[in-house]
Amino acid sequence: MINLLKKVHIHPIFWAILGAGAISGFFKEIIMLFIIVFVHEMGHSMMAQRFRWRIKKITLLPFGGMAETEEYGNRPVREEILVVLNGPVQHLWLMGVSYFLLLTPFWSEGDHQMFIFHNLTILLFNLLPVLPLDGGKLLFAFHSYIFPFHKAQQISFYMSISLLSIMSVIGLIFLPFHLNLIVVIIFLWIHHYLEWKQQPFMFLRFLLERKRYLMKGSTDIIRVSPTISVAEAMKKVNRQRYHYFILGNNNFRLEEKQVLEAFFDEEKRLHPISKLV
Repeated sequence: MINLLKKVHIHPIFWAILGAGAISGFFKEIIMLFIIVFVHEMGHSMMAQRFRWRIKKITLLPFGGMAETEEYGNRPVREEILVVLNGPVQHLWLMGVSYFLLLTPFWSEGDHQMFIFHNLTILLFNLLPVLPLDGGKLLFAFHSYIFPFHKAQQISFYMSISLLSIMSVIGLIFLPFHLNLIVVIIFLWIHHYLEWKQQPFMFLRFLLERKRYLMKGSTDIIRVSPTISVAEAMKKVNRQRYHYFILGNNNFRLEEKQVLEAFFDEEKRLHPISKLV
């Protein structure tokens, strides 16, 4: 727990909101918000630590948080889903505590209603299927279980940006002067831009880590054309499986390890996969 606390960082936007709350007299409400976001993010981080994920930094934002890890898609889907869900689950016991505090003299009905409102708002917002929210991460985990990792990246990104576009239009039509909503939408658009720029890098890290997590437990056969390049062949790789590449209709078979090594060889990466036979 102490190691996790050392990695917690408060985003400048959150500092600004905390300061504005103190000046405007909404300090109690801002403290509630801070506690909810902190507990939510620690839920993610503690589950990730349980699975021995490598956690770099935990950033707290007004509407949630982000735990940056050095895991790039080769962990089991089950682990990823449990890590994602362990954030939203925290809101259930937090709301239960609020009902219990109603029995005490220092927790009013107004405090209770405000606390429940913020919990439900953050919970429902984070379950939206938009990256980097929890709903978007669950969507990606589902796609990456069914499709090759590279294809899952693209499907999840374009679904996310489509939903964000709809959400932005609806939000700005009905709440055009809602400052918090505008800040959140801008943040999400910036994240999608950075996500789009970093997709090739994330795919490379996924393949690079295949050498570490490559196991022959669950295997899969990929039939490819002999003329396909090594780089294109690796785009067909799925997480949690070890692959064998069958070339066309003949019996030539290549192990994923061979194709992976060729992928990271600049001279072989763009060569037809048949040259590896």
